[in-house]
Amino acid sequence: MKRTVIERETERGSAGVKLMIVLTIIILAAHAGYNYVPVAYNAASLKSDIDAAILQGMALPGRVSPVDNVRERIQKALIVNQIPTGAMLDVKQAGSAGAVTAHVSYMQPVNLLPFGMYKYNYAFDYTATPTGFLLKQ
Repeated sequence: MKRTVIERETERGSAGVKLMIVLTIIILAAHAGYNYVPVAYNAASLKSDIDAAILQGMALPGRVSPVDNVRERIQKALIVNQIPTGAMLDVKQAGSAGAVTAHVSYMQPVNLLPFGMYKYNYAFDYTATPTGFLLKQ
């Protein structure tokens, strides 16, 4: 039996176009991840550093002011984690137990699309309060 081949001109060449569309989407996703991941990583590292500063500041013996000590540690963490200079830092002593709380917030623009076509404002807002054995009387 002989099969006849019907040539369909409109069905030719679509694989190349689909490949270019998929590659473009992959490249855009990689670009967004390349710009977003370091910002999110620095924010997560800052959260960890703030919690450590609160814990270490409350555990210091002697006449050192825990508020000033925590503020200094967090300011160092802001520099190390490449946080924008306009970050708001509020450290205060609250409660009758003498607990120190720290609040840090900032906005950082992230270029998700190339050439600045879309900028995402990464908002960081974190309040750290001590927990555990340091508050027990």
